[in-house]
Amino acid sequence: MKKLFPALVLLLLFSMEVHAELQYEDIKYKIDGNEYTGYLAFDDAISGKRPGVLVVHEWWGHNEYARKRANMLARLGYTAFALDMYGTGKLAKHPDDAKNFMTAAIGQIPEAEKRFKAAYDVLIKQPTVDSRKIAAIGYCMGGGIVLHMGRTGVVDLKAVISYHGALGFSNQAPPKASKVKVLAFTGGADPFVPKEQVQTFVEVMTASGIEYELKSYPGVKHGFTSPEADSNGKKFGIPLA
Repeated sequence: MKKLFPALVLLLLFSMEVHAELQYEDIKYKIDGNEYTGYLAFDDAISGKRPGVLVVHEWWGHNEYARKRANMLARLGYTAFALDMYGTGKLAKHPDDAKNFMTAAIGQIPEAEKRFKAAYDVLIKQPTVDSRKIAAIGYCMGGGIVLHMGRTGVVDLKAVISYHGALGFSNQAPPKASKVKVLAFTGGADPFVPKEQVQTFVEVMTASGIEYELKSYPGVKHGFTSPEADSNGKKFGIPLA
């Protein structure tokens, strides 16, 4: 029996690990009486509180891609919340719809900040989240949003990461130096983020004294992290790849 004991312990631990799995749920919340639906994901194999990450979707809206990223972050040990910048059910199928939704969400900076902060409040209240350690990741439109939120200190973010995001979204220097850490990935051949915008971003970030890193991929177009970029680019005749 003594010889079997270590094997039984290992079997028990293995069984516990197998049954641990990703937990996820839709969370509905209200902003000015309007309903929004976010997606929360975390791994229940991890005990206690952990850092939280807000995931901000592309201009298409809160879709499966944003949820996929939340799941990936959850498996890495974070609690991730893919927020909703447009409202429940508002998912664009055409660039014209995406443009209209985006304009309504971020055309006025105070409105964009309000929608982001509402999602932030949802995330920090989760029992699996360490509210002192919150970051944000954004794609396309979402990349510009997280850069703005991080630099201006609308909420307390420790770090923000922008993937093929608009680097000119928040070129105006914040009123006071932010302690946020910034990482931005952009395509060297992305016409939505031209070289002039990249250069201005570098100048403003340097003047702000913010710790940042910029990675530009030569010859790469817009939306490069999305598996649907090629098909959407061909379908709508826009520079996605």
